[in-house]
Amino acid sequence: MKNFKKYFIIPATPQEIYLALTTKTTLQLWTSDEVDINPNVGGEFSLWDGAITGKFLELDPPKKIVQEWYFGDQKEQSIVTIKLHEHKKGTSFEVNHTNIPDEDYDDIVEGWENEYVGGLQEFYEE
Repeated sequence: MKNFKKYFIIPATPQEIYLALTTKTTLQLWTSDEVDINPNVGGEFSLWDGAITGKFLELDPPKKIVQEWYFGDQKEQSIVTIKLHEHKKGTSFEVNHTNIPDEDYDDIVEGWENEYVGGLQEFYEE
């Protein structure tokens, strides 16, 4: 199991980013894909045609989102913690993803950088 932690800057407010991660319509706009989401603690979600699935463990608008991401029959939960902080250029987006299966690590890191955060950055730069 591996962990991934990184900070990104996104040119939008923490409130806008929080809504972009928890609102079906906005998620569909920046992912350009079908989204299934129940943005409540215990609620499940599916993004990018099921490429990312999981459930919400904690929601603290507009500062923090904690999710469990599903990876088959994994014994230890894969936990994603996203913290949003005001920054002079928008929002500091901190992601801490723990217990990533070794065989999925490179794809997950690439996904965070290019599709997930990259998609948000592109969406708000336009």
